[in-house]
Amino acid sequence: MARGGFPRGGFPGGGMGNMQQMLKQAQKMQQDMAKAQEELAQAEIEASAGGGMVTVTVTGDKQLKSIAIKPEAVDPDDVEMLQDLVLAAVNEALRQMDELTQEKMGKVTGGMGGIPGLF
Repeated sequence: MARGGFPRGGFPGGGMGNMQQMLKQAQKMQQDMAKAQEELAQAEIEASAGGGMVTVTVTGDKQLKSIAIKPEAVDPDDVEMLQDLVLAAVNEALRQMDELTQEKMGKVTGGMGGIPGLF
């Protein structure tokens, strides 16, 4: 053993073999992450409010794709209610998309989602 308790010429735990294994794992994680991101980009979430009076669809990249409003939800004397229904449906769809993103990416990262900029 060299000074400091490390094997001569290396790091504790095996040196280059471990480094190559870590690189392979990182490459696989990167490939899995790219696949998950591709799946998310194609995903769509639909959510509604007011018992289906307002239904929205958002895409995996959090773009609002469509809004469907039933005619009976349109009351000229109560525009605020319609606004609230649209807002509630959009927020629910975005919340569900965030959940789906966390689920898919969590499978890839093994719970390392707290790393800034990871996804």
